[in-house]
Amino acid sequence: VQLQAFGGGLVQAGGSLRLSCVGSGRTFSNYVMGWFRQAPGKEREFVAGITWNSGSTSYAGSVKGRFTISRDNAKNTVYLQMNSLKPEDTAVYYCAVDRRRWGPVRDDSDEYDSWGQGTQVTVSS
Repeated sequence: VQLQAFGGGLVQAGGSLRLSCVGSGRTFSNYVMGWFRQAPGKEREFVAGITWNSGSTSYAGSVKGRFTISRDNAKNTVYLQMNSLKPEDTAVYYCAVDRRRWGPVRDDSDEYDSWGQGTQVTVSS
């Protein structure tokens, strides 16, 4: 089971980035998928999650209205469109798969058991 996240980079405040996370080894189409991030010196935090059928999404308050999570089950891929980026969005972003099938989005990282390697997002002021 592997998750590979990419699409990070350096962007100015107000700019946009689109992260992608591709899964291999098994299908994730029946599972909630989430994005988390970790800034230097801080704990990993939930950013966004999406149910298996894209029927429901959830966002951290700090990104709501600016970030959009989506998925393409045929491609075993989840996306995070990030707009109006702020310097405080700077972090390593990780994608993850919930350990349960069919469930609602959960924001506790302990509930996810497959993690990608992370992609760095740096937002300059």
